[in-house]
Amino acid sequence: MSQQLFSLHSWPRAIVHIDGDAFFTSCEEAIHPELRGKALITGGERGIVACASYPAKKLGIKRGVPLHEARNICPGLIVLPSDYETYSLFSRRMFSTMRRFTPDVEEYSIDEAFADITGMRRALRSSYEEIILNMKKEIERELGITVSVGLSITKVLAKVASKHQKPSGITIIKGRDIADYLGNLPVEKIWGIGFATTNYLAKMGIRYALEFAQLPEKKVRERFTKPGVEIWQELRGQSVYPVTTEEKSSYTSISKTKTFAPATSNAEYLFAHLMRNMESACIKARRYSLAPNKIVVFLKKNDFDTVGSEVKLSRPCNCPIEFSEIIRNLFDCCYSLKDIYRATGVILLDLEPDSSVQYSLFDNSLQAEKIKDIYNAADELGRKFGKHTLHLGSSHLIEELGKGRRGKPTVREQTRLKGENRRRHLGLPLLHVKTKH
Repeated sequence: MSQQLFSLHSWPRAIVHIDGDAFFTSCEEAIHPELRGKALITGGERGIVACASYPAKKLGIKRGVPLHEARNICPGLIVLPSDYETYSLFSRRMFSTMRRFTPDVEEYSIDEAFADITGMRRALRSSYEEIILNMKKEIERELGITVSVGLSITKVLAKVASKHQKPSGITIIKGRDIADYLGNLPVEKIWGIGFATTNYLAKMGIRYALEFAQLPEKKVRERFTKPGVEIWQELRGQSVYPVTTEEKSSYTSISKTKTFAPATSNAEYLFAHLMRNMESACIKARRYSLAPNKIVVFLKKNDFDTVGSEVKLSRPCNCPIEFSEIIRNLFDCCYSLKDIYRATGVILLDLEPDSSVQYSLFDNSLQAEKIKDIYNAADELGRKFGKHTLHLGSSHLIEELGKGRRGKPTVREQTRLKGENRRRHLGLPLLHVKTKH
């Protein structure tokens, strides 16, 4: 059965998945060459490991491990604050390089992307194998980082391939070779299959991807929901997930969280962070002309246990000035003086177009138009001078007590070029090199 053919054609489609290797620490190493080959992590400002270099991973340091545990594992560990501003610049450069080979590039996350190179062999006068090799070489030459590349006939298989040989590997899964790669692949390693589905498959006696892919279609459609059926189809070489080049413009939910250090039990400070979370979520909702019908708030304790509460709104709204009392009530349901908290968060649910937004705090349409003008002005100021340049008084305590950062600011944050201010920087990373005088 291991030789079972799921596709008679080697390349009905050619889908690439590029995955940055330990992306955050790789970016740091590209900027600071003296760090290469050392046990290094980012996430010092959060108190947990955001990304670990491969030397650190070999020692057993993983993403999400508390900082004190990581230091116990490796006393000489280099800890850096996460420089997301610079990482995003590397990300854009990586996607731009991919677009030299095909216009069909989907930016999936900050460190990974899909590309559809179907039909590009003639235009680039290269085989698909040569195209992805050249794409990988260009990214690594220009950015000074390494990436792992997967090539197959569907997005799910391409992602399986890119994880097959990390770091800096290239894996190609042709249509005729699918079964060979799925035979020893645990189902939990498949993109889109989570903890609950893994347990469900285990109850069916299925532990490997090939076993799942070999299920009869009738049984799959009877026992799984649409996402499960689609993953089954993709594993069998049937492309049902297109490479989407358009920027995401619709959301079923919007969430904003903030992890800070040191952890605190200060009720007013926690409430200020929740209101800032709400402001951030509403800014994004207004950007996409959406408004929620339901709000969830949560607090994460120092032991990583999470408590939350939710409320259904009487009407959709995306202006946080209306939510202060609601957030206060939800906060009171979650907060306990005896606990210490390390993070706050807000989730906007049941989003719909904001054409139906109402402003209950104001008695007439003229006042409603004025508050709309205020938020339009606030959004414009945010675009010019940085998010939260204008913010609610209920979140102002953050400006007084700090944003809860641990460790030193990044080098980029400490450096201002001509024309920059505290909130707005030019789209330029800073490269640090030693020079001879």
